[in-house]
Amino acid sequence: MAQPPGRQPSQGSFGAPYDPPPESVQQSPAPGYGSAPPPGQAAGPYGVPQPGPYNAPTQPGPYGYPSPRPGYGYQQQQQQQQPQQPPRPGGRGFFRGRRGAVIGAVLAVVLLAGGGIWFATSGGDDESKPTAKASTGPGPGATGDGKAEDRGTHDLRAEADALNAQRKPGEAKVLWLQEGGVDLPRNGSDVYGPWIVGDTVVKAMFHTVSGYSVTDGSRKWSLRMPSNLCAAPSQPTADGKIVFGIKTGTADDALCNSLQMVDLTTGRASWRKTYRRQGAWDLLSDVSMAINGDTVTVGRTSRTDAFRVSDGTVLFGELPGNCQPFGFASGPVAIAATSCRTAADDHKEQQVQRIDPVTGEVRWTYKVKKGWEVAQFYSVSPLVVSLKQEDKWAIIVLNENGTYRSQLVGGTDDYGTKCGGDLLTEGKNLDNCLGVAADDRMVYLATKPPEDDLTPTNKVVAFDLNTGQAKWKAAAPAGQILMPIRTEDGRLLMYLAAGKNKGGGIASLPPTGGTPQMVLRHPAAASMVERGFFDSRVAYQNGRCFLMHARISGIDDEDEKSMKSMAGFGS
Repeated sequence: MAQPPGRQPSQGSFGAPYDPPPESVQQSPAPGYGSAPPPGQAAGPYGVPQPGPYNAPTQPGPYGYPSPRPGYGYQQQQQQQQPQQPPRPGGRGFFRGRRGAVIGAVLAVVLLAGGGIWFATSGGDDESKPTAKASTGPGPGATGDGKAEDRGTHDLRAEADALNAQRKPGEAKVLWLQEGGVDLPRNGSDVYGPWIVGDTVVKAMFHTVSGYSVTDGSRKWSLRMPSNLCAAPSQPTADGKIVFGIKTGTADDALCNSLQMVDLTTGRASWRKTYRRQGAWDLLSDVSMAINGDTVTVGRTSRTDAFRVSDGTVLFGELPGNCQPFGFASGPVAIAATSCRTAADDHKEQQVQRIDPVTGEVRWTYKVKKGWEVAQFYSVSPLVVSLKQEDKWAIIVLNENGTYRSQLVGGTDDYGTKCGGDLLTEGKNLDNCLGVAADDRMVYLATKPPEDDLTPTNKVVAFDLNTGQAKWKAAAPAGQILMPIRTEDGRLLMYLAAGKNKGGGIASLPPTGGTPQMVLRHPAAASMVERGFFDSRVAYQNGRCFLMHARISGIDDEDEKSMKSMAGFGS
């Protein structure tokens, strides 16, 4: 049975009154993990900063901001939009992934554009290990058997070269462009990633996972999955391992209840197994995946199952009591959002918890004020949580031991983050937002540009972690939009979206604010291509910026094939 999407927090003014009473905080911190700070003194962050999904150069942030005006792919955007449906009872993650339209028959073979591939064959629906074999392909724009793909468009290398020929001084190159190149099922397909592992950037779409060279976009490997992808963590392990959610079978009503581990450095598949989904809450809820150390969690409304990434061992399932985690944030500290069954069995009482990712033991619990729901984890170090209540939105900061620290005061500005739940995608992870970043002093948020402005622009606002008050504002260049990605080396990194005849790029700000300085400036000649990446994911690492659509859908097969799926910029 198709279900409407869940409610989204109002992407406008936040700061609705949220004053949790003292009894709303329950603590059972782990020994040595920290204690409540003295009155008036804020606790520090989780400890020494470590590489992870937030504020770390090795893990680029995801979502971009919509194109300010219709550009390339506008028809696809219009096609994806669905009528607004009435809200369902329940919190974040409830009825969030069962798409309203029935997906069409799945095509048998898909090969994405690129060079040599790894092609995996499935051993059926059992849990046997898929096999992979090396294949030497001819190069970009061709399949592994040497036959050119029917793209229906001109050569992408020639297009990139033509754009680079128009570069102005100080502008970076278009490293490479990539099209979908695949005839997708009706209503298109989600695109997962990008994940950057060494000199490889990885994306996953439909039932194929592929790795490409970061420098020229040539395909290094490709892996055919046993069935269609339906979920994936926002970040892999430190050594490049990831576990994908895949459907059990190819039928229209196939459940998202299987897992496949893949090494993103080599493209080789490892263990595969199926987990059980039962009961209405579980069957109709989305899947939220995260990785903490060597643990991958698969959250749904009524429970979370945890597995060891390295070998697939089951670590824990349903926890004691009537409160169960429905989603984690990836990173070195396992922070979870939990929902509690009430007398009405509506899961409306929610909590933030620190949970041991190996044993499932709860280290501490912060009870969210009644009627509010956990929408996103904007950061785990420091711990910044987005909460929602009907049409209200609040952002709170917690101490490292789970006690309340502050609430951001938004004032009269409207704010607009872009998270996985805002897009028409199946997986609803809790840790994949663009437009917000945090360090040990500030939380940085992007304001929402006016909807009726033909050349919209916005600001970035810095909020003090201890008081929640705004400290400074920095304006984006005229006609362009800034979206925070992460902090690095004491500065804020932001994606600057392309404007009319203006290239985008990566900009930075010091902790004191001021005028944004360009770190990587994309060529103005490529502005139309860049603006076509509406609602895109953005990754920045080692001087290269990658844009990738979160979903590909077209008005016909050729439109799907020719739609730009990825673009790389750099020196």
